[in-house]
Amino acid sequence: MTEERFSPLHQRHLDAGASFTDFAGWMMPVRYSSDLAEHHAVRTAAALFDLSHMGEILVLGPEASDALDYALAGKLSAIAIGQAKYSLLLSREGGIVDDLVVYRTGEDRYLVVANASNREAVAAELRDRCSPFACDVQDESDDIALIAVQGPRALEILTEVPGVRVDGLDDLGYYRSAHGHYGEHAMLVARTGYTGEDGFELYLAPEAAPALWDALLETGAGAGLVPAGLASRDTLRLEAGMPLYGHELSLDTVPSQAGPGRVVNLKKEGDFVGRAAIEAGPDDGARVLVGLAAEGKRAGRADYPVFDGEDEVGIITSGALSPTLGHPIAMAFVAPDSADLGTELFIDVRGTRIPATVVSLPFYKRKA
Repeated sequence: MTEERFSPLHQRHLDAGASFTDFAGWMMPVRYSSDLAEHHAVRTAAALFDLSHMGEILVLGPEASDALDYALAGKLSAIAIGQAKYSLLLSREGGIVDDLVVYRTGEDRYLVVANASNREAVAAELRDRCSPFACDVQDESDDIALIAVQGPRALEILTEVPGVRVDGLDDLGYYRSAHGHYGEHAMLVARTGYTGEDGFELYLAPEAAPALWDALLETGAGAGLVPAGLASRDTLRLEAGMPLYGHELSLDTVPSQAGPGRVVNLKKEGDFVGRAAIEAGPDDGARVLVGLAAEGKRAGRADYPVFDGEDEVGIITSGALSPTLGHPIAMAFVAPDSADLGTELFIDVRGTRIPATVVSLPFYKRKA
């Protein structure tokens, strides 16, 4: 039996009355007050998320860029210091081992952020794939805590937190990162997130995380900042059309089926793991990911079947009653012949056929 793991912020969550769920072996807060309240806080003000269960893996050395160009689907050598890139770790058969965010934090230094459930697999694959190159792969996950502040008031709040020092924070672009400090502790500040809103992800030592969490909540109280759990994070990312590993992404899915096909760079020089399979393409008739919108209040959930007339043509991967839009939304894999925008389909919701229309993703996009 796998031993339960706890975030360095676990006591803070207990004190705040959080409800917990097991997530990849970690006991993580699923909600504090209500899913809806936490969701709306992100869309209108800001919320604080504990993401310390994520995996952080360093790749460093003179050939780190070449190693990652081979190991991953994107051209990581092309990103600038301080830039981040969404990328994929593919199997040799072209399936998705994990989706990642990679930060270039120095000339020969990268931080690879993996999903909690795939941390060990990603670290092992990177060690294997990078072994022919002059670089080192270090799993630093246990030495890094991760706090995200997300929402339209995130920048305002972060700039006012006592002890936070980040040069150029006001001008930090999307998918960019900067080195900073919280008190005496080094911190990487990234303008990234998984909610569809503006926000920041803060990487720092676990022992410094509780004090930073407290300072953020105290500073942001007047701006509407609240702690938020995994339930609201899921509806936020769904509205933003962001895939979740184990739902939209898996070893049985190739990137061109699920949307991240644009992440795979077939123009880059040299080989990378999975290239031959990607060039061959998916099987004929392979299902593709679409957005579905319905009326009423009954939402399709993961694994509910999708019909085109009387033919079962797909399956829901994620679905919910959208808190922001007020109607049911879902992502689903459906047959290519049923994937055109505007196609009228049906979701089988516990024996009742609910009409749904194929729509473009994302369902929600924040105003600039």
